[in-house]
Amino acid sequence: MSDVDRGILSGFDRRKRSVRASMAGVHVLLVVGLVVAGLGPILWLAKAAVTSTQDTISTPLLVWPNGIDWANLAQAWFEVHVDQYFLNTLVLAFGSWVFSIVVATTAGYGLSVLRPRYAGILNGAVLATLFVPSVVLLVPLYLTIVHPPVGHSLLNNYLAVWLPAATNAFNILLVKRFFDNLPREVFEAARTDGAGPFRLFWSIVLPMSRPILGVVSVFAIIASLKDYLWPMLVLPDPAVQPLGVRLPAIQSQVELDVFLAALAMSTVIPIVLFLAFQRVFLRSAGLGGAVKG
Repeated sequence: MSDVDRGILSGFDRRKRSVRASMAGVHVLLVVGLVVAGLGPILWLAKAAVTSTQDTISTPLLVWPNGIDWANLAQAWFEVHVDQYFLNTLVLAFGSWVFSIVVATTAGYGLSVLRPRYAGILNGAVLATLFVPSVVLLVPLYLTIVHPPVGHSLLNNYLAVWLPAATNAFNILLVKRFFDNLPREVFEAARTDGAGPFRLFWSIVLPMSRPILGVVSVFAIIASLKDYLWPMLVLPDPAVQPLGVRLPAIQSQVELDVFLAALAMSTVIPIVLFLAFQRVFLRSAGLGGAVKG
């Protein structure tokens, strides 16, 4: 028997009708279990968003026992100002994505392709920051935001979130590792044709780096959507806070049905992003873009 045929069930066993029926039943149960575990909470939240508070508390598993209450969505959108916080979340995620891409690609390009004499020292310094707990950096980073070396305080300024998010050592090293695997012959040919550092970066390196750009984009957007502590500290004004920060603060001030409607609206962003970029998300799960392909 070859290595391909080895397993819990042999090829002879798989040809039996009873075994095939049992395996099909197991597969169906697994798929149903995954669907319930993955989509169950989201579907329940969507149901609760248009259900009255009394029905949600008394009969949480029944589907609209006393009808659908669409007013929850309108009240959450206009009275709780979910529309404003929704826009703030999009702006924060977009800015973090732009700054992360710019810093990671330029830093990785400098360390991997340009390779100055002190590149090894810079690479070691960037790597060393991964071993420093983020909690240790919280106070000095906050003081830097409050009293920056140049200009005024960055409190309630989105730059206070974008700039720290962009200086992500993991993304920089990830891009550098990808650039290390790019063919050097292409770079030498471009330099021979007269391409300078910027032309080499813009016309040669970036077009060859789409896989790793997708991976970094996924990491940057996910980190922005799930971040809570830092935006809460540097964005104390509710008018500029994202959904992830503002919703826990207003939980005790609104009715349960309206709050659940606001939570349901907040899930739209990650769901839409996943549906639009699901190939990039699934590829980044194994860091498929970080290796030479």
